[in-house]
Amino acid sequence: MNRLRFLLLPIVVSFLVGGPVFWAFPEGLRFWRATAIVLGWVGCGLLLASLLLMVREVRLAIWLGGLERMTLWHHYSGVAAYLLLLLHPLALAADGWQESPLLAWQVISPFSANWTIWVGWGALLLLMLGLATTFARRLPYGPWRWLHGLLGIGVIVGFVHVLLLGISIAALLATLAAVLLLVWRLIRVDAGLAARPYVVNSVHPVAQSMVEVSLLPLATPIVARAGQFVLVAFFHGPQYRGCGEYHPFTICATDPGVAFRIGIKALGDCTQQMQRLEPGVAARVQGPFGEFLAERPATPQIWVAGGIGITPFLAILRSEALSQPTRLLYLFHSAADAAFLNELQALADRDAHLILEAVPTGAGIPNVEKLLPASDLLSGNECYLCGPPALVKNISRVLRDRGVSEQNIHFERLDFR
Repeated sequence: MNRLRFLLLPIVVSFLVGGPVFWAFPEGLRFWRATAIVLGWVGCGLLLASLLLMVREVRLAIWLGGLERMTLWHHYSGVAAYLLLLLHPLALAADGWQESPLLAWQVISPFSANWTIWVGWGALLLLMLGLATTFARRLPYGPWRWLHGLLGIGVIVGFVHVLLLGISIAALLATLAAVLLLVWRLIRVDAGLAARPYVVNSVHPVAQSMVEVSLLPLATPIVARAGQFVLVAFFHGPQYRGCGEYHPFTICATDPGVAFRIGIKALGDCTQQMQRLEPGVAARVQGPFGEFLAERPATPQIWVAGGIGITPFLAILRSEALSQPTRLLYLFHSAADAAFLNELQALADRDAHLILEAVPTGAGIPNVEKLLPASDLLSGNECYLCGPPALVKNISRVLRDRGVSEQNIHFERLDFR
């Protein structure tokens, strides 16, 4: 990622935050009232940024440094906005307190007969409910998605609160921007108009609770590199009824022509249902996204894959011969879970640069301290990790403890909650 792309995202967020404050900066007001207004506008700007960053457009993701980075900033902006907007009524109360405690309560009381205050508290409540789903990691994706959508409603209600306080150019522009971003997201992403139509061409079981699915385009195909990922939703087929939810899947191979293949592991209700996919099922594809393995230096490398995390490495090995010494540590629970193992062994036999270590770890989190190379063997290596978040976190910690710098540890999160 070049420096400009790295800086563009914070520049955009700063503009969305600073613009409303610049247009509506309070003058001639007491300190706490001015602080309350600034907190409100900064919170509104962060909400605008959060809305923008949840739009999954390929070009936008490229400009802003990738979908993973956009998702992280989306979370941070949303949480920061909520905290600042929560301080907004407290600052108003502090201003009222300067005259009397009763006025402090009247200014923010949700029981007052004031539509402006009611709408403001309603927006905060919707934001609180929507943000609560961010921390509900065990909530099924379907309910999570709809509850998280309350954030969008909360943003609109929040800007209605701003309009009720008095029409201004800043308020109108901010409200219009919020509505447009929300409509853009609903039409282009959630309704699937930004996605390409595909159809399931073939389905092959490759391990316990895992299938490899080949997708054939029905219109202009996507153009993807090995190791990138796409968001795919499956719908209906001859004997199959899909859930229609978009999930991220790594492209593990591109077939002759324009088809590509993805690996799907049963990790939830929807992906469990996908194990029964059949040829002819309609699908829609968004992407491609991601830069994992895109720019690998000509130095020795260590790849660590856990379970379904083998797919980006398999995509590279299928698409090209390695030009640098590469050690692939493939971790799986048991032989029944070792997807593509025979193919990987055949690839290692043909490629002198590839050393394959396939390790069954049993149930639970593996002891990565024993599995990873010693410090002297890690020196000078680039390390690429892909697997369950807990495993990647543990491996990253051990690598850092053994002297590997952050710049030499690469991984990509495919969790967009």
